[in-house]
Order: sequence, then structure tokens, then C-alpha cells
Amino acid sequence: MVRAQAAMWMIRLQRLASAREFRARSRLCAARSHSSTTFSTEEAIGAKAASGSSAAPEEIAQEVAKATASSAKQDGSFSEVEEMVAEVGSKASWRGIKALFGLTATAAIAGVSYVTYAYSYEDIERVVKPLRQQKPLITQDKPILERIQDLVYCTSCEVALAATDAYLDLRRSVEEQVKGFAAPSSDKLLPDLIPQEQHVYTIVLDLNETLVFSEWKRERGWGTFKRPGVEAFLEKLAHYYEIVVYSDQLSFYVDPILERLDQKGCIRYRLARDATNYLDGKHFRDLSKLNRDPKKIMYISGHALDTCLQPENAVPIKPWKLESDDTALLDLLPFLEFVARQRPPDVRTVLESYKGRDIATEFRERAKQNQRRVQERKQGQGKFWRGL
Repeated sequence: MVRAQAAMWMIRLQRLASAREFRARSRLCAARSHSSTTFSTEEAIGAKAASGSSAAPEEIAQEVAKATASSAKQDGSFSEVEEMVAEVGSKASWRGIKALFGLTATAAIAGVSYVTYAYSYEDIERVVKPLRQQKPLITQDKPILERIQDLVYCTSCEVALAATDAYLDLRRSVEEQVKGFAAPSSDKLLPDLIPQEQHVYTIVLDLNETLVFSEWKRERGWGTFKRPGVEAFLEKLAHYYEIVVYSDQLSFYVDPILERLDQKGCIRYRLARDATNYLDGKHFRDLSKLNRDPKKIMYISGHALDTCLQPENAVPIKPWKLESDDTALLDLLPFLEFVARQRPPDVRTVLESYKGRDIATEFRERAKQNQRRVQERKQGQGKFWRGL
């Protein structure tokens, strides 16, 4: 009787093992270690029953229960693995969505950056204006498919225009804020001239490579050197002109240099970087903000045409870089004295006649030619009187 029951249990266990083996093969490879443990337990029970052991059926039932519990635990591990796989899949899909979103955002930022760099606010407004005026109509006489296409097109245009308007509003506000830092600190950088000096002309001087030269060396650090003849140049001009130094350096750099350079007080006003106009990465001198008549302003600099917004008022000279035989400032004095004495109605027309030439050299040549003409005229008058 015991052997018959054991044989019946063995047949059942073999069927159960076959079913579990089929299920294990269809599962993930990671759970095979658990199935091998369960199968070994069931085989041990079957072997125990086949060997004719006198164990009670209750013991065999307990063994079967243990095997069944192990199988249930194994099934639970399979479900956990399946949940882990599903979780990994969901995380991978979420990573893909985030990557796509990041790529789209990067492309949008790159496009906005290029448009901001390549086109001004007015250019974009000029392009968008005709698009605002276009209002596509959705007529009812069209087929349903064409109406759906028109609706999608209209909606896309409205979204694009709304995004463009938001961009333009943001850009206008940012440019207004930046303009407060880039523009000169005041529309009138100099006080009004007193009535007794309304006829006085204004000389605007650059600092670096015009009056002084600064350089840094490892042995001594920063050093500033005076250009040859600069003190005599300033003292001479102070008799004829209102002198203004207009530098693109900060005031804490400009003021100490001018205090040592101009000990006689020839320079009336000092303007530093906060008075310049910042455009395209450079600081420009804006002579229109000086509160002076532009017909009576001359700007002298070693880089006059590149650092001034009014090149018609520029007087270019050679930049000074520690040449000991430099005489550019003193050579320019005769021309400046001539202008101060003659008081032309518009100094810009005088400078235009010297355009493309070295003013000091050209003025000497013209002065020599004028002297020859005067001498020839005097000689002609002498012959006329002798003839009488």
C-alpha cells in the first residue's frame, strides 16, 4: 500500500517537474538557478519514494508542500524579474523622451542665438510684419481634408507668431537694459560753455598711444611713459583750445596718470570708459554727447578713425610705442595754431581737405607753397612799381 501511494506521488511529481521545466525554459535565464534547486528537491522526493522507503505519506506530503512553496517563491522571483524588466523599459523610454526634449531645446536655443546675433530687432520686425497681416480663411465649401489642413496651418502660424512676439518683447526689454550700460553715462558729458568762451574750439585727446604708453613687464610690472613733447604740447594748446582727455580706460587708471602728466592744469575735463559708447565689443568716443558745437571739435588720437563715431572730426596721428625720436605732437602744433587763429566756420571741411594725408606734413607743404606765392606776388608788385 505504501509503495503504491509512493509510486502515485512519484508520477505526479514527474508531471509537475515537466511542467516546471517547460515554464523555466520560457522564462529569463537569470531565474534558472532557483528552478534547479526546486527540481533537485522534487527528484530527491521521487527517489526516496522509488527506493521503497518506509516514510509515511504525511512526510512525503510535507516534502511536496515544501517543493510547492519553493516553486511559488520561484514564481514570485519570476514576477519580480518581469517587473524589473518593465521598469527598465519604462526608464529607457523616459530617457529617450528626455533626450529628444533636450535636443529640441538645444536646437531652439541655437536658432534663437543665431537670429539674435545675425539680425537686429528692426530686421526681424520687418520680416514678421507682413506675416501678421496675412489671415488665411477657412471656407466651408472646401473638402473636409483641406479644411483640416487649413486649420492646422492657421494654428501653426498663430503659435509661431505668438512665440515670435514673445521673443521680440523679451529682446526689446533686454536691449533697453543693456543700452543703459553701453551708452554714455549722460547726454551732456560736459557743462555748458560760459558766454565769454563761445568762440573757443575744443580739442579732444586720446590717452593711450597718443599722450602716454603703458606696458607690463615681468621684472617691474606696469609702467607708463610720457610721449616726447607732451607737456609742451598741452601747455601750448591751452592758450587756444578747451582741452578734454577722452579715454576708453577706467577712471581709476586715467586720473592718476593725468595728475602726474598735467601738473599745470592744462586739461579741463577728463572722460573715462563710462562716457564711451559700447558697440560690437569696442568702446567708441561719441563726440555728439560732449555738449559742444561739432563744427568746433577736433579729436586727436593714434587710432582716431577706429575709436570715434564721428570720423569727420578726427585728426589721426602716428601711434606712439616708446620711439625716442618721436615728434608727432610737436609737428602738429603749427596746424592747430593756424586753425585756432583762423577760426574756420566748420573745422570738418578743413579736415576733409587733408583726408588720406599726414596733416602735419601736408600743412608744411601747403605753408611753403603759400609763402612762395606770396613772395612771387610781392616780386610782381615790385616790378610793376619800378615800371612806373
